[in-house]
Amino acid sequence: MDTCILIPTLNEENNIGEVVEKFIKKGYRVVVIDGHSIDRTREIAESKGAEVIVQSGKGKGQAIKEAFSFIDSDVIVLIDGDGTYLPEEVDKILRPVEKGYADHVIGNRFANFEKGAFTRLNLIGNKILNFFFRLTYGIDLHDILSGYRALTRDVYKNVYLRKSGFEVETELTVDTISKGFSIVEVPISYLKRGGETKLNPLRDGFRIAATINQLLSHYSPGRYFYFIGMILILLGFIIGVYVTYEWFKDITHSLLAILTTLLIISGLQILVFGIISDFVFRTSSQMRRELIGVKSELKKMRDDINGEKMEQKRNQGIV
Repeated sequence: MDTCILIPTLNEENNIGEVVEKFIKKGYRVVVIDGHSIDRTREIAESKGAEVIVQSGKGKGQAIKEAFSFIDSDVIVLIDGDGTYLPEEVDKILRPVEKGYADHVIGNRFANFEKGAFTRLNLIGNKILNFFFRLTYGIDLHDILSGYRALTRDVYKNVYLRKSGFEVETELTVDTISKGFSIVEVPISYLKRGGETKLNPLRDGFRIAATINQLLSHYSPGRYFYFIGMILILLGFIIGVYVTYEWFKDITHSLLAILTTLLIISGLQILVFGIISDFVFRTSSQMRRELIGVKSELKKMRDDINGEKMEQKRNQGIV
């Protein structure tokens, strides 16, 4: 496969050289998209053999979105330039794509992280956000915020990124799911960062949680129906228990009995709406996936035809 290593950077002069050099030695094309570093990040990356692009805007999300627009490789491996991930483990990341059972691969940092790689607050925050994601989306992923991942062309050319900051990993994960692509995790190592982190655990944590919530309402509204329906049913059940308990004491609550019935029936109806909504969502995801596949095949056929025409012209001496 034609694989490109994409590294978004901002002031990573201490680590970027080693990261780039290891990938270059493995024979990969390396693209560094830099967020206007004020140190020697760009110079070092270029000296080690990377293609260096200065992003037009700012923020990690904007950098990745911009890079996706001009790279056209079969696969992009996305990795941070801070030395926390091992270039030697790129084969682990690529293997599920090469074998054809994944369109998007995420490196799970929690499988093997070095002492001090996470601060206590950062580790707790990551665990909470990942649990929140699994609870709301029903997808068994444990490290949606990992910066080490591989994406096929169909994925990275069709994901829709809105956020410009550290929420980009969440968007990449959710948009992959929403469009019906297959996504898997593989265990990787995670090392202690050499310099200061640019991530603010509280501020960026709240932003990521808000993004998970916002994307859920956009991609799978049925889960909101489940939540609302279960609350109504639970309220109806609690009131019903109270009404039944009072009835055994020869005290009748006719209005509360009616309210109990209304709450339970309404809750059940909303759950049914949720099931229908989920069915429509999954069907539309599959259709989007198939349409993207057809579009990709048509593009490949068009490129092949154009290539044959050019070859014929060369043979005829026209070109």
